[in-house]
Amino acid sequence: MPSVSKILIRDIHRASREMVRELGFMNRTLAGTDMSASAVHAMVEIGVAGRIPAKVLAEKLLLEKSTVSRLVRSLVNRGEVREVRSQDDGRSKFLSLTFQGERTLKGITGFAEQQVTAVIGPLGSESRQGVVKGLQVYVEGLRAARLGEGDFVSDVGPKVCEGYAPTLIGRVVEMHATFYSRWAKFGPEFEAKVASEMAQFVTRLGSPKNQIWHVMDNGRVVAGIAVDGEDLGGDKAHLRWFIVDDGQRGAGLGKLLMNRAMSFCDAHYFAEVHLWTLKGLDAARTLYEQHGFSLTEEYRGDQWGATIEEQKFVRSNRSRSTNMYH
Repeated sequence: MPSVSKILIRDIHRASREMVRELGFMNRTLAGTDMSASAVHAMVEIGVAGRIPAKVLAEKLLLEKSTVSRLVRSLVNRGEVREVRSQDDGRSKFLSLTFQGERTLKGITGFAEQQVTAVIGPLGSESRQGVVKGLQVYVEGLRAARLGEGDFVSDVGPKVCEGYAPTLIGRVVEMHATFYSRWAKFGPEFEAKVASEMAQFVTRLGSPKNQIWHVMDNGRVVAGIAVDGEDLGGDKAHLRWFIVDDGQRGAGLGKLLMNRAMSFCDAHYFAEVHLWTLKGLDAARTLYEQHGFSLTEEYRGDQWGATIEEQKFVRSNRSRSTNMYH
């Protein structure tokens, strides 16, 4: 890691402290309400999602599950939030805003918009974008440090992004077809299957059980991975479409994506994560095993247009029973 000037560290630290104070986080209440900062953030996240599981809210707020449980209870008692048990899993609860909560959120949003407008209004277009860019890079770096992604690079070079983006499907399909046609002699059946299944999957990204990540480098998608929490059923997640482009392997991008995907699976308390791959991809297998996967099945298959040894790996979440959020 490149050395960082102590003066720069001091200046960033000071600016961070002052920003927290100016935004009002040192006060008992926030955003023109009588609510705490954590309650305001909970209202915003619930409002943005529309309907969100309690355990996902805990993940977004980066708070202990017991703390979020008390927070949600107080918002329910105030009439701001309603709880509805999941029809698929009675242990899970979905949260949404009540009519009163929607009005409160409108006030919070208005307060924030006035606050931001007062700051960036006098700035020119280039300075405004500089503020946005700097904050995004800093937040992404904080997140990477929290997740242990020490080799994270944001401002220059590859950047990990979450969710759908234009050209994502096409690029992931292209990378799969290019690599596996050369390595395993897969033909059009394989490319068509990846394309159709991925196209169907992205229409389900509204579910909190599903997510996709990709790496952008110079405006181009160069790696991808997805977690499908629905197609296997039960408490199982399916790790899908993990690929790193030619020329990008060995740079740590696969590790970054696996860290994101496994953190997502742990936060959603999947009992198991399954993946299917091909025998002989030794670098990928090492990465899987480093993240807790074990080989459970090995068999010959021809579903991809060529006969080849296929493998199934499974990662068990042994801490799930003690960490389940109710």
